[in-house]
Amino acid sequence: MENSRRISPEQIEVAVADLRRQLDAAAEGLVQRVDCSPESVEKGLARLVLSLIELLRRLLERQAVRRMEGGSLSDQQVEDMGVALMKLEAKIRELAAAFGLKPEDLNLDLGPLGSLFHQ
Repeated sequence: MENSRRISPEQIEVAVADLRRQLDAAAEGLVQRVDCSPESVEKGLARLVLSLIELLRRLLERQAVRRMEGGSLSDQQVEDMGVALMKLEAKIRELAAAFGLKPEDLNLDLGPLGSLFHQ
């Protein structure tokens, strides 16, 4: 006797309903296609890299504030760090503009996790 896997009618109904949802989503244009043009790939890569740099900048800024509030930085160090972080922010904005990106474009949507930068 052959050991075949039995599929219940309920499992078939669930699979059919799932397939129907996928087909409906495709028909409504909800399924996005990947745009692989050189311009979109370059812009997407720039967006990803600049988003990561912006994340690091924000982390550095928070760490600097903690150290400043903790009193572990001299006045000169606070000044130097503030200037460096402002220059880095300006450079990120400049590079983003060069790729046609706005600052809000760097806030990546992480799906169920929400946005990269919770504002």
